[in-house]
This record gives sequence, C-alpha cells and structure tokens, in this order.
Amino acid sequence: MLNMKNKNWGQLLVLNLYDCENKILKSELKLKKFCLELCKKIQMNPYGKPLIKRFGKGELEGYSLMQFIETSSITIHADEFGNRVFIDIFSCKEFDPKIAEEFSKSFFRAKSAKANLVERK
Repeated sequence: MLNMKNKNWGQLLVLNLYDCENKILKSELKLKKFCLELCKKIQMNPYGKPLIKRFGKGELEGYSLMQFIETSSITIHADEFGNRVFIDIFSCKEFDPKIAEEFSKSFFRAKSAKANLVERK
C-alpha cells in the first residue's frame, strides 16, 4: 500500500496583486483570456471553460472566476474598487510559482504583488 501520509499532495499559490489596471479588472473577456493564458504558462490543462460571474454590491461588486484544471483549480477575484486581484492556484501537479506570479503581475499591469506558496500534505 502506498504511504500518502508524508507525500506532498500539491501546492497552493496565494497571489495578491495591487494597483492593477482597472479596465482589465472590469473586462470579462480579459479575465477569461488571462486564465487560459495562465494555464499555458504554468503547463496546466483546463477542464472545461472558465466559470465567471459578476456580483456583489457597491465596493464589493466585481468578477469572480473559477477554472477547473485537470489537477485541481484556479480562482480569481477582481476588486475593481481597490484595483486588486486575488488569485489562488491549487494543483497536485507541480508548477513554477514564479512564472505564475510574473505573468499575472504583467498581465494585470500590477505595481506590486505578494505571493505565498503552501505545500499540501
């Protein structure tokens, strides 16, 4: 029997982007494009199309997107009021978090980013 107790199950990149370009955050098409391009950059295979919804009220209104990938999921929450983007990438297949961070920062034209990588066991 395989001992999964000490084996990594996957990794979670928690990425916060600040001072992003507002018109990108408000564009459903650009958010979908970002997600699919991110999958290519980190060598993940999308499973189906991205699910995207705009909801909330006042300062909390904005887009949230979820993309299943063959090895788990990517979620994105756009804060139009604060010009921030919150991205979570979880996968049991290893990926390069630096590539994900650099691509995301460039795509959203973010002035700064904060990234945390969590290994799941």
